[in-house]
Amino acid sequence: MTTEVQGIHHVTAIAGDPQANVNFYVGLLGLRFVKKTVNFDDPGTYHFYYGDESGSPGTILTFFPWASYGPKGRRGTGQLTVISFSIPEHTTGYWTERLRRFNVDFTGPFTRREEDVIVFHDPDGIELELVSSASDKRQGQDNGYVQPERAIRGFSGVLLSEENHERTASLLTTILGFYPVWESDGRFRYESGSGGPGTIVDLLHQPTGRLGRMGIGAVHHVAWRTQNDETQRILRQELVQLGYNVSPVMDRNYFHSIYFEEPGHVLFEIATDPPGFTIDERQETLGSRLMLPSWLEKERATLERTLPPIHVPAGNPVEV
Repeated sequence: MTTEVQGIHHVTAIAGDPQANVNFYVGLLGLRFVKKTVNFDDPGTYHFYYGDESGSPGTILTFFPWASYGPKGRRGTGQLTVISFSIPEHTTGYWTERLRRFNVDFTGPFTRREEDVIVFHDPDGIELELVSSASDKRQGQDNGYVQPERAIRGFSGVLLSEENHERTASLLTTILGFYPVWESDGRFRYESGSGGPGTIVDLLHQPTGRLGRMGIGAVHHVAWRTQNDETQRILRQELVQLGYNVSPVMDRNYFHSIYFEEPGHVLFEIATDPPGFTIDERQETLGSRLMLPSWLEKERATLERTLPPIHVPAGNPVEV
């Protein structure tokens, strides 16, 4: 049994308008709407999960939609500032044409080492990348928008903007099991587990960068994968012994989580792979209704009345 993390479990960000968020990530990017629930710590707010067919760890992007009138975030140091998705090799032409069709501004494709990269932003300004990979063997899924052979496979990696990358690098390599891969112009790449797409974290050294601010258009946290409750317990103990202020284990229904700030102030989560998203819905009906944890079922009528209605389109591309 290894206690080292096995790459990215999920990334959670703050959105504005919930319907625009669904239209973009389902209708344009072709991700599956895996789960519609609420923020367990703030039940008056939705929590959306997007991913592959079953919501596999390493494919899950989640959002707290605060509505368009919420406070705006600011990208900067102490934040995860770029989310990269993995796409199949030789599909950058398809994706640039798709982005152009939906009037989404983009840069690229350009080459970063051996990767072909397209850069663009979601409706709230979150910076995204599509990274072409020949090594990603994960399967694409067909939700009626993007053919499986062209579909996003899951995460490629994430970029953390750090005032001092060395302290964060030490945490990654000494406790979490990451190892260095390359560095160039103040960008330092690490991978974990078997390496490759889904295990990548880049640290961007920005000693004079402006501090980021949480709000709409900012990433809230990144979660790293751990095998089970026991490996999570061991990691938590190691972090506490090193002086990190680690939360108690929290039951998120679909995984168990602990949270702490890394030295550069990005919020880290360590989340278990099980039990997964089919614990309360069948795989074929994932995301079709509002799911609540048992302790919030008594609030269902109130929540369904007050949360804004959303429509998850299926079968034909939607304008975003």
